[in-house]
Amino acid sequence: MTVRRNNVLTIMKKELRRFFGDRRMLLTIILPGLLIYIIYSLMGNALSENLLGGGEAAEYRVMVHNSSEAVSTIVLNAGLNVTFFKSPEGESYDAEFSPENMAESLGNGTYHLYMVFPEDFDAKVAAYDPLGGQPAPEVRMYYNSANQDSAMAYSLMLEILNAFESSMANRFDVNVSPDETFDVATEEDMTGMIFSMLMPMLLVMLTFSSCMAMTTESIAGEKERGTIATLLVTPVKRSELAIGKIAALSLISLVAGLCNFLGVLLALPKLMGGEDLDMVNASVYGMTDYLMILAVILSTVLMFVALIAILSALAGSVKEASGLVSPLMLVVTVIGVSGMFGSGTVQSALFAIPVYNSVQCISGIFSMSISLPQILITVASNLITAGILAWILTRMFNSERIMFKK
Repeated sequence: MTVRRNNVLTIMKKELRRFFGDRRMLLTIILPGLLIYIIYSLMGNALSENLLGGGEAAEYRVMVHNSSEAVSTIVLNAGLNVTFFKSPEGESYDAEFSPENMAESLGNGTYHLYMVFPEDFDAKVAAYDPLGGQPAPEVRMYYNSANQDSAMAYSLMLEILNAFESSMANRFDVNVSPDETFDVATEEDMTGMIFSMLMPMLLVMLTFSSCMAMTTESIAGEKERGTIATLLVTPVKRSELAIGKIAALSLISLVAGLCNFLGVLLALPKLMGGEDLDMVNASVYGMTDYLMILAVILSTVLMFVALIAILSALAGSVKEASGLVSPLMLVVTVIGVSGMFGSGTVQSALFAIPVYNSVQCISGIFSMSISLPQILITVASNLITAGILAWILTRMFNSERIMFKK
């Protein structure tokens, strides 16, 4: 019994020494937990700040017609970061508050909310008799639900007005006209918002998964089976062999990525209830938009394949290669998730950062807020990065110690 126990302890010590003596294996244990913490921290902060209003308050710009001193005083006393802009009287009211102008201003962020008070609102509210049978004064608020700041401004002011209405014993109403459309968001706006939030993360993660599945087997698998030695002794230059592998793997990964893209594109409207609620319509995008997305995905695939090929070449088996690539998958996931909650204008210089630029570029294309120079910077940066990584891989193919490692 003692001998058996000693044998078990000896095997345990051997395995523990092997594991803790290998820095790469330690990395596969420590790094995923660290990255998961970062992912959920980023998601929690983004949800709190961007969706739940838990962060520093934004400055909301509200265009008002027939302003209310009572409401302005409540906002001022509450310390809210709301700036009211009073519209001029007369003909300019119709121009400023026309559906076309409101849709444009709310969409581009010139204003976050339009509010229309009845003339002499404060006096009418004070004199209104809830039991008199007459309709209560109505406050109308126009917003764009596809614009995050506009939706937040509407929710904030609606909460203020509801609290004020309760304190006044229901002496006025908010947005009760049945023939009015107060949400000016169009089908194009809603599609852009939903696609720009979900598609970058899905496309980048699916693209990386496709590259990972194809590339780890191609190099590490051949090393594990011993067939790589046969290739290396052929008259073909090793640099040509490395580039050929990258080109073939990129083509296969691109086809797999396009299949994933089409699957997501066709399934997303059903997932969001688009067929019943008219929320999502991919037809708002043209051939130019899809060609730009294709260019970004292709350049990203080349970069992913070259990077995963380097890690696969460092490994001696498919299992070891998968262990080396897994932490990289989590890094890509972190960057992809960050694109879901991004807001504001991204500086053009940031489009030179690999992976991050692809996420932001795809998001910008779907939200129709991208510029051609930013797309060109993204594609050029990815191609340059892929070229540098391909050069590194060719150098690795020339190393006997690396290529014949088992």
